[in-house]
Amino acid sequence: MGTVLVTGGAGYIGSHTAKAVAATGTTPVTLDTLENGHRDFVRWGPLVVADVLDRAALDAVFDEHRPEAVLHFAGLIDSADSVAHPDKYFRTNVEGTRTLLSCMETHNVTNLVFSSSAAVYGNDHNRPIRENDTGIPATPYGQSKYDSEAAIRHAAEDLGLRWTALRYFNAAGASAQGEIGEAHDPETHLVPLAIAAAVNGTAFRIFGTDYDTPDGTAVRDFVHVEDLADAHVRALGYLSQGGSSDVFNLGAGQGASVLEVLREVEIAVGKPVETSPEPRRPGDAPQLVADWARAAKKMGWRPDRSGLDHIVSSAWQWHRSATTDQANK
Repeated sequence: MGTVLVTGGAGYIGSHTAKAVAATGTTPVTLDTLENGHRDFVRWGPLVVADVLDRAALDAVFDEHRPEAVLHFAGLIDSADSVAHPDKYFRTNVEGTRTLLSCMETHNVTNLVFSSSAAVYGNDHNRPIRENDTGIPATPYGQSKYDSEAAIRHAAEDLGLRWTALRYFNAAGASAQGEIGEAHDPETHLVPLAIAAAVNGTAFRIFGTDYDTPDGTAVRDFVHVEDLADAHVRALGYLSQGGSSDVFNLGAGQGASVLEVLREVEIAVGKPVETSPEPRRPGDAPQLVADWARAAKKMGWRPDRSGLDHIVSSAWQWHRSATTDQANK
């Protein structure tokens, strides 16, 4: 492909994917509000500062850059915040997707890779989750991803759209070269919060220590961000080669508890992580682990970088580099 539009491409996963896309010889054109993204993460193609809800801005991007496919990351991702502000999530995530779909129809762009989430499955799963497992999303964020997938399916039926929805489990880690990593504001993800606690000597809050898991803390499936980026590149190839529209789980296929992650952070950073036990949060599941066999079979994808030690060490490498860069400015 000559050009691909990457909505939300200044964010954590979007920027890593733009880098991976550029490595194939395709130009990623990033569209991002920069409300949660980072201008300095856009290094491999042009940046358009605009909202995916802004139809006129979208039309202008399609007219100027003529993308052959769309990677759609743009959206809000904080599950806890979605409970407090559900309307904001449905407007940004669902209506933003519908606006994009309408624009794609106008400009005759028919290949879409959608950034979805394991949050669509809800909480009632005690084994690796398959794509056809049903569940009720436990948060407005999860519901907004589920509703966005539904909007894409309806568009496919009406417009001849070909799509994949990639359901991430817990993205973590940073690029091998250390130039981009995880930097949310506010930060809500486990690995960067644990690194910050170790570095700063502050207490890491553990929400729930009485789950029915081996050590009482929640178990999650952590997948390296570069493995996710690779999956998006493969999804583009899969669609361009005639692959049928489908959903794919992306995870490592094994879980790590909160305490196991903290121990790995202690090894990487060389400092202890103090902990503060807290009550469970509404909407949190005891265990969420992916069955990623479909992605392997249909796209040839494997989570080769997703060992917990590599995830944490790459995140720590980026944190040190980013901290040094900031101190030198």
